[in-house]
Amino acid sequence: MDVMYLMNSLWTMLGAILVIFMIGGFILLEAGSTRMKNAGHVAGKTVFTFGLASLVFWALGYGFIFGSDANFFVGMSEFFYSGELVKDSGLATTVFFVFQLAFAGISVTIALGGFAERAKFSAYVIFTILFGVLVYPVIAHWIWGGGWLAEHGKQDFAGSTVVHLTGAMAALAATILLKPRIGKYNKDGSANNLAGHNQVYTALAVLILWVGWFGFNAGSTVSVDGAFFGFVALNTNLAAAAGAVAATLISWVVLGKPDITTILNGALAGLVAITASCAFVDVWASVVIGFVAGVIVFYSTRFFEKKKIDDPIFALSVHGTAGIWGTLSTGLFATPELATVGKPGLLYGGGFEQLGVQLMGVATSGAYAFTVSYVILYIMKKVMGGIRVSEEEEIMGLDMSEHGNYGYPEQMVLEESNLRPVVETK
Repeated sequence: MDVMYLMNSLWTMLGAILVIFMIGGFILLEAGSTRMKNAGHVAGKTVFTFGLASLVFWALGYGFIFGSDANFFVGMSEFFYSGELVKDSGLATTVFFVFQLAFAGISVTIALGGFAERAKFSAYVIFTILFGVLVYPVIAHWIWGGGWLAEHGKQDFAGSTVVHLTGAMAALAATILLKPRIGKYNKDGSANNLAGHNQVYTALAVLILWVGWFGFNAGSTVSVDGAFFGFVALNTNLAAAAGAVAATLISWVVLGKPDITTILNGALAGLVAITASCAFVDVWASVVIGFVAGVIVFYSTRFFEKKKIDDPIFALSVHGTAGIWGTLSTGLFATPELATVGKPGLLYGGGFEQLGVQLMGVATSGAYAFTVSYVILYIMKKVMGGIRVSEEEEIMGLDMSEHGNYGYPEQMVLEESNLRPVVETK
């Protein structure tokens, strides 16, 4: 068997494992960013929904994206993937399937961040299925599966649009329909800080995601030929670093102190932004892209809070706003030598053509993801009698109301006992 075939398969499998391990990062990110009474719920539903998304991808998602009997809108074959190997492929097609499955799981995990601390568990179940059938695979086919945006030369190497913007727009639909958490906003419109319970969790989550992103971006080369994955990895790391530094500086200047949450969001924003362009831009441009993302995410989170859009996990800013910037950035910085898809960017003599394609891709993909997700959730809300838990259940916490036990049983039971009145006995 061809050595290059085996090496490509091994490298891509490693990338898939790193991307799947990012689910662990999202567990810690969401748990740390929410309150203690919801921590167990966040962890459990994330594992469950990734499992459910995997089955949906196997049954229908992969075929809708990569089905050989395809049209400009969606693929129409290879459902219930059999695991059959394609002999003339550059790597094992089973490995490619697992790699793409991991991306689908990440996108739905981002989307479900918009449900945090107030959605019924049943809402996660139904939306995961419908998102995995009607939303993610359609946009993935448009850009990665040979659909109409691919025909226009849309550049999105590893998914700033396909994975991150798609998930963020679904999260936006959820936050609008679910409305803010109890106690988030006062009558005068001012916001209260419903701080997450463990900032160390969120910091560790960012590190796990940062490492996993090498599978996300560098793994998307799906090849070891020429060791180009090293160049992609370099761009990825520098963008994350620049995002963290920029977010630190802007929060320090504006707030008077470097804000920890902003620093962490800056690193993630840099990673999201470089995901589209990591294979198309020079090293210096990756630093610029990450730095701008770190500044953008700071102002984006403040914008959404002022608009009373309650986003506990910052999915809209980190994955949405930064995803838009990252997608557009290739229209500016893509070089003639690296633009294997589409055309060079504005700064390299390509004019506005590629920037226009990128803008069209962002607008159509974002609009589709938001509209279809909103319609799905609106229908669910009407049919299910609501997708949000009751006020009493939300105050109690989703650990107990949805699952019957706490993520931190000793701590939460102790707090409950301290709130009970003391009854004297004779």
